[in-house]
Amino acid sequence: MVVGDISTGTDVLVIGAGPGGYVAAIRAGQLDLDVTLVEKDAYGGTCLNYGCIPSKAMITASDLAHEAGHAEEMGIYADPEVEMGEMVGWKDGVVDQLTGGVEKLCKANGVELMEGRAEFAGENSARVVHGGDGQGAETVEFEHAIVSTGSRPIEVPGFDFGDEPVLDSRQALALAEVPESLVIVGAGYIGMELAGVFAKLGTDVTVVEMLDSVLPAYEDDLARPVKKNAESLGVDFHFGEAASGWEEAGDGITVATEDEDGEVSEFGAEKVLVAVGRDPVTDTLELSNAGVETTDAGFIETDDRARSNVEHVFAVGDVAGEPMLAHKASKEGQVAAEVIAGEPAALDYQAVPAAVFTDPEIATVGLTEAEADEEGFEPTVGQFPFNASGRALTTGHAEGFVRVVADEPSGFLLGAQIVGPEASELIAELGFAIEMGATLEDVASTIHTHPTLSEAVMEAAENALDHAIHTLNR
Repeated sequence: MVVGDISTGTDVLVIGAGPGGYVAAIRAGQLDLDVTLVEKDAYGGTCLNYGCIPSKAMITASDLAHEAGHAEEMGIYADPEVEMGEMVGWKDGVVDQLTGGVEKLCKANGVELMEGRAEFAGENSARVVHGGDGQGAETVEFEHAIVSTGSRPIEVPGFDFGDEPVLDSRQALALAEVPESLVIVGAGYIGMELAGVFAKLGTDVTVVEMLDSVLPAYEDDLARPVKKNAESLGVDFHFGEAASGWEEAGDGITVATEDEDGEVSEFGAEKVLVAVGRDPVTDTLELSNAGVETTDAGFIETDDRARSNVEHVFAVGDVAGEPMLAHKASKEGQVAAEVIAGEPAALDYQAVPAAVFTDPEIATVGLTEAEADEEGFEPTVGQFPFNASGRALTTGHAEGFVRVVADEPSGFLLGAQIVGPEASELIAELGFAIEMGATLEDVASTIHTHPTLSEAVMEAAENALDHAIHTLNR
């Protein structure tokens, strides 16, 4: 039986249930708006199902296996055996718990959940096509719409994700067995995180990158410890080379690369992981029917209230452009819902943290010294090395440093950069300090628990003031 088109109405139509969409839907429900949330795949989106959460689960598991087998200096001798299928099963259990929680929270806040693919039919209507034979479609009339359809991996010509040896990050995180060898195309954050995972699980990893460094979005002294540690795990890097194709060879494949002079290199592997970035998913939405414009790259430009060029259509998350971060998407979703409800909400991007879960981790917030100088500040910098931190030494991970950037005349904190253990956690204090307009003196005079990694934040601020105790001052 085919169900014909039916029509329903809602105050707010949210398209996509990732960290931007489901947060927008829940917040709108809290504000007593009638909300319909459409998702074609899985609640929680890429982040919860195929990206942020599963990758961090696999990072934790591979770290545990590696550290257990390499703790001789602590007097610990072990030879862990990894069962990849069980590890992936544990990861999937974590994902299921979180995605199930998202669905329950949406329902508890009065959000109407609808499965299917949405496309705009007009300025105030969308057609939702339900999956499966005979499921039909329905039209949803809305007062406001929030687009939160996320992004997809960029395909490199010659590397089709439908081919069995060619993996995107989602497929790599679902492998039933640890590959003996792996070529990773791209040394950005996804490529470097997964290079660490598989190297620690015993895979022979080769990374090819068309640029001249790992993590090109970050300052060199932040990326350098990550590259050094990856090399110590046996990761082989080749820079200035673009992947050009692959072919089957024996029991595996051969990946070909080409440099700017046209010189070709070949690398043998069992599989190839392509991680060169992500594109916004806006091409399936028929945005022109609603009058919504996109950039040449497919992004929806928004104002500080997450509005598109059409006042009642909002865009949040990856579709709204860089930075493509889950927590940025969630904040945009919250603001969009509050604006729709008439609340005095707006976006402020001065203190959006970013983190890379490599070994060691990298985390940043606010301005670098160079950016502060370009914006007309008189930057002063303080830095504290983790090899002078008692707590870092007791964890066995003392690589890296905490750096703070402030405006010297006023003392106001402008930014921070961390590379080292738990950088992703430590950056929150500094983001809060920037958001609250804290000064170096405020951070330095805050008593931090001893012994902790967070003492490095205090000492970096003290170093900028020339009175750090546990490192030499400038």
